[in-house]
Amino acid sequence: MTRGNGKVLATAEYLWLDGAKVTQELRSKTRILPTEDVGVLGDLPVWTFDGSSTWQAEGANSDCELRPVFFCENPLRRTAGAHYLVLCEVFGFDGKPHRTNTRRRLVDCLGRVENSEPWIGFEQEYTFFEYSRPLGWPTKGGVPESQGPFYCGVGVSKVFGREAVEDHMELCRQAGLGIYGVNAEVMPGQWEYQLGYRGLEDEKCDPLTISDQAWVARYLLKRAGERHNVIVSFDNKPVPGDWNGAGMHTNFSTAQTRDRKTGLSAIKVAVERLEKSHLKHIHDYGEGLDRRLTGRHETCHIGQFRSGVSDRGASIRIPLQTSQQGWGYFEDRRPGANADPYLVSARLVESVCLS
Repeated sequence: MTRGNGKVLATAEYLWLDGAKVTQELRSKTRILPTEDVGVLGDLPVWTFDGSSTWQAEGANSDCELRPVFFCENPLRRTAGAHYLVLCEVFGFDGKPHRTNTRRRLVDCLGRVENSEPWIGFEQEYTFFEYSRPLGWPTKGGVPESQGPFYCGVGVSKVFGREAVEDHMELCRQAGLGIYGVNAEVMPGQWEYQLGYRGLEDEKCDPLTISDQAWVARYLLKRAGERHNVIVSFDNKPVPGDWNGAGMHTNFSTAQTRDRKTGLSAIKVAVERLEKSHLKHIHDYGEGLDRRLTGRHETCHIGQFRSGVSDRGASIRIPLQTSQQGWGYFEDRRPGANADPYLVSARLVESVCLS
């Protein structure tokens, strides 16, 4: 878009979490900025929206504020000029963080951390649907063959939706997000992408940065779904029966677990703390978690807590490499696909770093 003097103006797609009960959803709207470029967050104006239409306000006091907290390039727009994705926190008409502002809990939590330097990474699973059935499933009755040949599969009879997956991966890469992998999952039509540490020295892996990126990555996935006419589901158990559910396995480490001298002993302490706070984690790890954490399909039962080396049926998996080298990270396999990255991050930081 150009002004009368011919200068190109920037666009900003403002993103925020709504007030939907149980599982919050993303909302967005576009703003034309009175500038040609954005260098820092302060260049992005505070904006408002109708909170009464997003379950975040009553009609009599409907204005809610969008305060930018993270931005990156918007790879969805290809016209001339600069284009940005702007993730925002929601504040109420009273100027205070809105009750649905889960990011604020993580910010406050990290403000109390000393010397731990937590890092986090997410393995986000999801399922493509075509109307009421998973993508690639038979259209006339029946189900695909039993799970087994689909994980990291190749070929039209094994994988469904790869074009949308590749599109999403490229969008994340162009946006500068810390995506480091994608793969087909155990159930047909089900996929996973990973965000977090990629071995680059200048990249941030702290919980706030990666959680912000996780929400932007979900937005880009939904938009890729629009472009390829598929529905993206983060349901924890998208298909009942003998099929894997969908999770958001979370990799976590601290300065102590990454230290060659203290690694395994620090992980042992972390696991003990996580066991004591198991029920609190379950509360924050997603809606419908009981349908996924059944003790089958690579899960530990929701009412149990167990850790183990290379054990994908445990609550906490200690990777084989971590065990062998004596330092590294551990994987929390409890969070569901629809879990809020901010809440998962906050709960892990509280249990491991602040106990």
